[in-house]
Amino acid sequence: MASDLRLKEQLPDLTERIVETYAEVGTINHLGHCPLPNYDVVIEIAEDLKEIIYPGYRRREGLHIGNVTYHVGDLIDGLHDKLTQQIARALRHEQGVTTTCETEVDYEALAQAKTIEFLNKIPDVRKTLALDVQAAFDGDPAVKNVDEVIFCYPGLEAVTVYRLAHELYHLEIPFIPRMLSEWAHSKTGIDIHPGATIGSHFFIDHGTGVVIGQTCDIGNHVKIYQGVTLGALSFQLDDEGQLLRGDGVKRHPTIEDRVVIYASATVLGGLTVIGHDSVVGSSVWLTKSVEPHTIVRLEKPKLRMRSDPAVDDLAAEANYQI
Repeated sequence: MASDLRLKEQLPDLTERIVETYAEVGTINHLGHCPLPNYDVVIEIAEDLKEIIYPGYRRREGLHIGNVTYHVGDLIDGLHDKLTQQIARALRHEQGVTTTCETEVDYEALAQAKTIEFLNKIPDVRKTLALDVQAAFDGDPAVKNVDEVIFCYPGLEAVTVYRLAHELYHLEIPFIPRMLSEWAHSKTGIDIHPGATIGSHFFIDHGTGVVIGQTCDIGNHVKIYQGVTLGALSFQLDDEGQLLRGDGVKRHPTIEDRVVIYASATVLGGLTVIGHDSVVGSSVWLTKSVEPHTIVRLEKPKLRMRSDPAVDDLAAEANYQI
């Protein structure tokens, strides 16, 4: 059936009504302003960074010690330009410079300095991520080699992006760290705020549904499973009843060294500390601290099974018909 061209005559009026809402609801459009960071470019930056961190596993094949310097140098040069532009946009917007992009403050120069500082962090980030990869290999008997971890594990993907975003976060760069972490969240189902502090040898097994809040402190050799939430117990308000924001208020728990938290456990509160070498069992709900070397688990539930004669009759009838 062909389209009815008469119905298309409604579209100009619809367009006008939509545009009218841009003035009425100005909080969700960005018009007539200096450009914000470009989402697609920020993701390109993430992919370039992963190519540097895991050379030979991603886009470029045939890399060896003789040509990898050229490849990495080309990526670093491009990252310098892309990061400088995107960070400058973020800094300009954060300072309320929205309509006049040319200002007395040289945001490009500030952005370049932060870019260079960030790029200098890459060698240390690689060393930390190598320990995370080893933690995954050591902690999962299903994995055959570290290559499988790098290729296949969503936990490593999320932690990789987190460690990069965390460095940008501590350089006080707006927008971009959250853009990166939420992109990783959408890909992996693992939500790690870039403000969280996470030690070495960190392993998220399976991972889907994991949430790690902004003010979490996680020690070394920590392992958590799918569905774990490290969240806030409540939100503090200021004198005007508005939420206190940022990382100045400790809202999320502290997890000390060598802790294991099993699937679907929930640990809440900025004053909650899980002591080192402890184990938190599946589906546990914790809002208070736990001493070191403690096992926390639910009482064993009772499983009840009963046979329903009506169900048995239906099953028998279905089998007979088959």
